[in-house]
Amino acid sequence: MNPRVSQAPAARGRLITLEGIEGVGKSTNLRFMASRLEAAGLDVLVTREPGGTPLGEEIRTLLLGRHGDDMAVDTELLLMFAARAEHLARVVRPALAASRWVICDRFTDATYAYQGGGRGTPATRIALLEAWTQDELRPDLTVLLDIPVELGLRRAGARGAPDRFEAEQLPFFQRVRAAYLARASQEPYRFRVVDAAQPLAQVQHSLRGIMDTLCCDVPTAPGAPLR
Repeated sequence: MNPRVSQAPAARGRLITLEGIEGVGKSTNLRFMASRLEAAGLDVLVTREPGGTPLGEEIRTLLLGRHGDDMAVDTELLLMFAARAEHLARVVRPALAASRWVICDRFTDATYAYQGGGRGTPATRIALLEAWTQDELRPDLTVLLDIPVELGLRRAGARGAPDRFEAEQLPFFQRVRAAYLARASQEPYRFRVVDAAQPLAQVQHSLRGIMDTLCCDVPTAPGAPLR
């Protein structure tokens, strides 16, 4: 075991989010990230958005199902935050209060990327819902798996029939990726960008370094930023 990992304190919970467009390998790397934290002796909860609760999973079905292809943009946005409000109340906040480390497959950065960048919803509107739903809660760390859009869509296309978002056209995903990268540039202290076009072993080498450093760099004051 990496000696740096074994020294990790587990005094309080943290929220880590994993972001990226389709085809970046979030599912595989989510499990890898969790395994590194668990190796450090941390109590880890893995969850996802939209979803993570029974009600949230029903909303996820509405959002991803092709029967909702003509869904209004504002309806989509509000459903995302409805699922998030339930997720935070039932899963995320209780876990953090119990000193668990939460790794979430997508969070509010995805809303800024997909509903903001992709759909064109003003960031100010998203920010209002973010403040209302989350209060002061923000991720302690966000890992952005970045990949050229064409490559990501080729990978995603090999998984089977596309859901409502995966069925969007190339320009949509180009806007989504640009929005993600813009947020990473605006908040470099929170984001770690990993080149997901690399072979999996290299991607996970980068993730190992991020997770191991995180375990050894936990500030003692609640809410203090991770370096």
